[in-house]
Amino acid sequence: MIFLLIGFCFIAVIVALVVAGHAKAEARRKLFAEFAAAQGWQFHPQTRRGLEKTYPAFELFGRGSNRHGENFLTGFVSGHPFTAFDYHYQVTSGTGENRHTHHHYFSVIMMRPGFPLKPLTIRNETVFDRLTSAFGWGDIDFESAEFSRRYHVSAPDRRWAFDVLTPRTIEFLLARNPPAIHMDHLQIMLPLSRVVHPSQLLPACATALGVLEGIPEFARHSRS
Repeated sequence: MIFLLIGFCFIAVIVALVVAGHAKAEARRKLFAEFAAAQGWQFHPQTRRGLEKTYPAFELFGRGSNRHGENFLTGFVSGHPFTAFDYHYQVTSGTGENRHTHHHYFSVIMMRPGFPLKPLTIRNETVFDRLTSAFGWGDIDFESAEFSRRYHVSAPDRRWAFDVLTPRTIEFLLARNPPAIHMDHLQIMLPLSRVVHPSQLLPACATALGVLEGIPEFARHSRS
């Protein structure tokens, strides 16, 4: 009888968690739909997988397993096509009783300017980055010691990195402190550090827009 009671309680807890999770997801979808309508954007609630194939240049979308995006917003920001969504992936480590699954949830914004870009990654510098730099595997450094200390910058075309990260743009990013910025040949992408309220996507859009507007005219027309 005791075991039956324990089993019933366990099932009841699982059901309660599922119901609560569904209610939370529905509330977030409603929040996104209302926000999209207020901004003149479109809301697409469907879950999408395979983003690593859609955006192969962005390593972020190839991490872990059970990768998917949901709550997609699309529209225009200052004339630039824009997309935002919630993203999830999970990483499993260990074996047996020591097996643990870590879920990662965060919001992403992407913006496509009317001129070509080149691959570029700007992310927070880690202890590992500092260790590898001692062996000559460092990133691209800039005149701003604070910026070089805070961010790890890499790009196949180093000239493009310096074209994008002008002194004014560096000061702009130091003030806004985004966790990361990525570019491929078509768009700029900013992953946020967590899943955020849709209104908090607007400051991220302003950051992306500020970086794009800071790219000099000569660099916007250079494809070499």
